[in-house]
Amino acid sequence: MHPLFDKKNMTLLDRDLEEARRVLHLEAAALTSLSQSLETSFIKALDTLENTKGRIIISGMGKSGHIGKKMAATFASTGTPALFIHPAEASHGDLGMLTKSDTLLAMSVSGETAELSDIILFASRHHIPIIAMTFNPDSSLAHTANICLTLPKEEEACPLGMAPTTSSTMMLALGDAMAVCLLKRRGFSTEDFGSLHPGGKLGRKLLRVEQIMHQGDELPLLHHGSCMQDVILEMTQKSLGCVGIVEDDGTLVGVITDGDLRRHMSPQLLQEKAKDIMTLRPRTISGTMLVAEAVSFLSENRITNVFVTEKKDGKEFPLGVLHIHACLRAGFA
Repeated sequence: MHPLFDKKNMTLLDRDLEEARRVLHLEAAALTSLSQSLETSFIKALDTLENTKGRIIISGMGKSGHIGKKMAATFASTGTPALFIHPAEASHGDLGMLTKSDTLLAMSVSGETAELSDIILFASRHHIPIIAMTFNPDSSLAHTANICLTLPKEEEACPLGMAPTTSSTMMLALGDAMAVCLLKRRGFSTEDFGSLHPGGKLGRKLLRVEQIMHQGDELPLLHHGSCMQDVILEMTQKSLGCVGIVEDDGTLVGVITDGDLRRHMSPQLLQEKAKDIMTLRPRTISGTMLVAEAVSFLSENRITNVFVTEKKDGKEFPLGVLHIHACLRAGFA
């Protein structure tokens, strides 16, 4: 029998699972308690943060500081400019990062963290709004702050009752709640989120056609009266396998692809006009379409390129061309 499955180890595994479930149960119960404890001070804090002309400056020591760094990152990535300042570093010059247009969010479980004293005094002296996040409503921090977010005292998941576990989980969750509320207040959109997350999987997921399409001088366009010799030259020079055919006003009325050339191949091809060969009313897409959706569109229609257009007064004006190769370069299979 494998050693992990003997009687002795099964007992150890059971004990570990029981302990893990105890921790998760305590922290889940604490979050429920936190949600039920929210009051008008939370709304006042949101009002202050929303109306801050500068940035949200978050500061905390120890585990509160680690949570504060994550909160600052979440605020910033969801449309609320934020910065974490380490309280000890603040006492050695980083107070210069705090301006009169900012709001200070100071975090401390006890509300008596000595390292926070300098940054709190600086904020008070310069009339910078202070929001406290603490478990002790009678603490120095709570009394100094303009607004106090008091979290309910719940049992720490640490069996020694010392390591911040339940308390840090509640701080983190309250920060998420504030960030999401501000996101909704500001009307922060998917497009806004995408602009702040251009890298990695999130960036690819939110990438739009207009960001990777061929446009400007790369756009293959000719008048509908052009001869087929010019069409072939344009298609060859732009190397996208297609040419858009436009009217006098720039309206896209047709498209000629390399497939169209093969289908119309004959000794008379070069004597033809673009309007005689083009495919009328070609499929088009919008520049605001997600690239992931555009890839599906190309696949479903069994095409390798498509014109990107803007519609005005019932007409379509070409803005670019999306080629499957551009999608592949952007990380879409």
